[in-house]
Amino acid sequence: MTSATTFTEALSGGTLVLDGGLSNQLASAGHDLSDELWSARLLAEQPEAITDAHLAYFEAGADVAITASYQATFEGFARRGIGRDRAAGLLALSVELAREAAGRAGAGGVTGPLWVAASAGPYGAMLADGSEYRGRYGLSVGELERFHRPRLEVLASAAPDVFALETVPDTDEAEALLRAVRGLGMPAWLSYSVAGDRTRAGQPLEEAFALAADADEIVAVGINCCVPGDADRAVEIAARVTGKPVVVYPNSGETWDAGARAWKGRAGFDPERVRAWQRSGARLIGGCCRVGPDSIRELAARLG
Repeated sequence: MTSATTFTEALSGGTLVLDGGLSNQLASAGHDLSDELWSARLLAEQPEAITDAHLAYFEAGADVAITASYQATFEGFARRGIGRDRAAGLLALSVELAREAAGRAGAGGVTGPLWVAASAGPYGAMLADGSEYRGRYGLSVGELERFHRPRLEVLASAAPDVFALETVPDTDEAEALLRAVRGLGMPAWLSYSVAGDRTRAGQPLEEAFALAADADEIVAVGINCCVPGDADRAVEIAARVTGKPVVVYPNSGETWDAGARAWKGRAGFDPERVRAWQRSGARLIGGCCRVGPDSIRELAARLG
């Protein structure tokens, strides 16, 4: 098992390739993800499918697998009749499955260190109503911190290499997450979902990124689950404001229709952009929703 310190050193020494969208890889294998738990449902019902999905990305050239815990919360599991102890076990399992996939990849000839990032999605992901792309839930920073902290404690106990605090829609939730990771002994990256040069809730990215500039736990700052074009300017802003390595993993360019629970529009993920992101300071580069192993393979090849 790799150590968290080694992950931080690896991040400072070069560019790491992230995986792509876990949900689209599971869907392409024939799994129905239409309910509120999304990919987290398979933690309880078909965990081997999650391992297979992670493995596909490692074999495509990803250095980092992001766990299936994005939409896994105590509250969400409770609505499905899953008690707290079982829910904690499923959260820990998400890390174990990614670690298992890394082991299988290594046994199959994939070389180099492989890392596991424990995903913590926003409060709105638990609501499963699209509010993760709006933010401003009407909760205080303290209330959001109390929501996130127990899940992060369980994930930390499973010993991932890093936290992925991802798809954050506003600065209130970012502040809550920065508080929630303190004292857990785990590095983290913080990535916002953005629209243009603002968070989804409309705050300027300069202000949003500045929150993490002095947070020792945060080893990278950036954006994910936005259209690729919005990542171009955001990468530069994140690097300039924080002085930290930048993480960037946009979606395919399609948009999620929460009412129809379907993706719409045209895919526009272009691995040609990755060199520009790298020149601007990106050191963790991959894809989010609707970006599959083929795109990650091409991206990894372009990054050498």
